[in-house]
Amino acid sequence: MIILETERLLLRTLTQADFESLGKILGDPEVMYAYEHGFSEEEIQAWLDRQITRYREDGFGLWAVILKETGELIGQCGLTMQEWDGQRVPEIGYQFRKDFWHQGFCIEAASACREYAFRELGIREVYSIIRDTNLPSQRVAQRNGMTVKGQMVKHYYGMDMPHLLYSVQAEEPVV
Repeated sequence: MIILETERLLLRTLTQADFESLGKILGDPEVMYAYEHGFSEEEIQAWLDRQITRYREDGFGLWAVILKETGELIGQCGLTMQEWDGQRVPEIGYQFRKDFWHQGFCIEAASACREYAFRELGIREVYSIIRDTNLPSQRVAQRNGMTVKGQMVKHYYGMDMPHLLYSVQAEEPVV
């Protein structure tokens, strides 16, 4: 199901048929360096299952990013609910295949998700929770109009990982 369309991209729900394409993203240790490892097949399946559950429970999740020109899945971007400071907040998250970095696809998808959250879902503020060492993702958040609002430490893969919380509010009152 297509959720969003931009000049060069389609964002649609992920399905089980996307497992192999998703593996090219999540299985790549360089793409997933903020997680300290490329995901195993079991971790990729759990990730995919979590997105499908999110669609059902929240009405959104990370979506497949499809390059219109070729029809291939080049990344994932979307909205997920994340824990921060004792509350659940809507986060814009993104991962793209390495061969599609530095071509503006991530900011194109992330800004479309920000506008979707504001206009279609009536969300007043969106966030991106980004590892403090992940400078490319921080630049995407900044280009998406976000500024640092706070920080937190996530405990993952046996490590403490400092993260920055970026956010941006809707410019107009959401109805």
